[in-house]
Amino acid sequence: MLELERLSVAYGAAQVLFDLTLNVQAGEVAVLLGRNGAGKSTCLKTIIGLLRPLSGAIRFAGRRTDGLQPFQIARLGIGYVPEDRRIFSDLTVMQNLEVGRQAACGRRSQWTPRRLFELFPNLGRMQNRLGARMSGGEQQMLTIARCLMGDPKAILLDEPSEGLAPLIAEQLANIVAELKREGLAVLLCEQSQYFAQRVADRAFIIERGHLRYTGTMQRLAADIEVRDKYLAI
Repeated sequence: MLELERLSVAYGAAQVLFDLTLNVQAGEVAVLLGRNGAGKSTCLKTIIGLLRPLSGAIRFAGRRTDGLQPFQIARLGIGYVPEDRRIFSDLTVMQNLEVGRQAACGRRSQWTPRRLFELFPNLGRMQNRLGARMSGGEQQMLTIARCLMGDPKAILLDEPSEGLAPLIAEQLANIVAELKREGLAVLLCEQSQYFAQRVADRAFIIERGHLRYTGTMQRLAADIEVRDKYLAI
């Protein structure tokens, strides 16, 4: 579904990613792990078109997307949930969802407000609440729900559990599992190894812009040497 081939990215003269190659299948949850500054968020921003690669290719459903504008990539079916959420604080929950709606291109949209409120019950109880009056966890849920209103086939989540209370993080893990059951390809950046183990099928570890490890989460959980080398603080 989503494939990166020898992707290199820089901020000006400072190169951040070096020949990164990975893929995510439909119905799979993959996680990018690594210390702060490793290049995880840069990878997601490049996939969605906010950054231009120096070299390499990005393919979605077999089509090259590197070089397209973010709105074009979104219309192809990739959703993006940024780390800082970026809800519209002066709009209500329902209005935020409507902002995310996209034309279904001749087919019925998979995600409707009614279905999203079943997935996010808290949002259903605050449909007319302004974004500014929501907690951080509620805002995170709203950002994901707004993204789903675009009916994506793949979704990029940047640090989804950061700053969330354990109970809210657990609810979010259940939502990610539901997206997997719906057949979405999910690629997320995470600092929390516990959350990653809870939701992900495969892990990619990035260190200083280089891919150092690819494997199942089960294999990574059993490999203390790799975790100590690349993930320990």
